[in-house]
Amino acid sequence: MSRFVRAFGLHQPDQTPCGQPIPTSEAHALGELARDGALRQSELAHRLRLEKSTTSRLVTQLITRGWAERTPAPDDGRGVLVRLTQHGTNAAARLAEARAKRFSAVLDRVPEGERADVLRALSILTKAIDET
Repeated sequence: MSRFVRAFGLHQPDQTPCGQPIPTSEAHALGELARDGALRQSELAHRLRLEKSTTSRLVTQLITRGWAERTPAPDDGRGVLVRLTQHGTNAAARLAEARAKRFSAVLDRVPEGERADVLRALSILTKAIDET
């Protein structure tokens, strides 16, 4: 497992495994926000498996970069939504493209007859991690 983490670049906190020069946590946040448009900070924390205070700092970093903004939740005066700005949407699209290229290149190196097994094994591993 440790060898996989290093080979895939997951131990490098200042860049994504696809080589983009932003922290992995920011890349994941951009992906979640790009997928759903706007999320409550608490929901973003849940999806990223981060503490609320860590997520708050993460959102502040995204805002500082001009990638996100906080807005009041329309159904709750105390609630806060986080949404991407146009700059953030563009950054998320660039990351998604880089991720797709990297993952595709890696999967292309797996023998075609074994790709389904690899993807199945990753799914099983993810489920095992989710259960711990």
